[in-house]
Formats: sequence, C-alpha cells, structure tokens
Amino acid sequence: MRSDELELEQPPAFNIGDKVRLRKMIKNDGTFPGQEIGVILAKKGDIGYVASIGTYLQRSYIYAVHFLERGFVVGCLKKELEPVDKEQEVVEEA
Repeated sequence: MRSDELELEQPPAFNIGDKVRLRKMIKNDGTFPGQEIGVILAKKGDIGYVASIGTYLQRSYIYAVHFLERGFVVGCLKKELEPVDKEQEVVEEA
C-alpha cells in the first residue's frame, strides 16, 4: 500500500472467523491493558482467528485477532497477518 493510498477504499483482506498467522512478533506498546509495556503479546507464527474488524487512523483496517493459545485478543494490521490455508494446516499437523 502506498502512503497516499487508503486501504479503506477496498474491502477488508480478512473476514470475521478467518484463521490467520502472525507474520511478526507483537509487543505491548502501552495500549494493551493489564500487561506491562514491552510484554510479548503474540509471537511470529502464532495462529489466531479474526474476532472483529475496525479501522485505524481512518486509513487502514485493524483486525482484532484472538490468539487462543495465549488467550489474548490483539489488534493487527493487514501487513502483520497472512491467511492459513487448509492444506498448510494439514501438512503442519502431520
């Protein structure tokens, strides 16, 4: 996405209920209540489910992703997530 491009002009990349994988580690920047600043909320490769979709700075979608193993719901941008394909999931479990 170019800096002058609004992501909100297009439909969301993910839907509620989609299974997604985190592409980078997410630490608390002070906006996650009940956790110290700098605490790791989710690690690269963690899998979660999109629980809701909001907006960020009237430019981008923000996806509230529930990471079941960690028990946290964390706000993520599109660039921080990737879809989990059904085929990849089967290969990883085998």
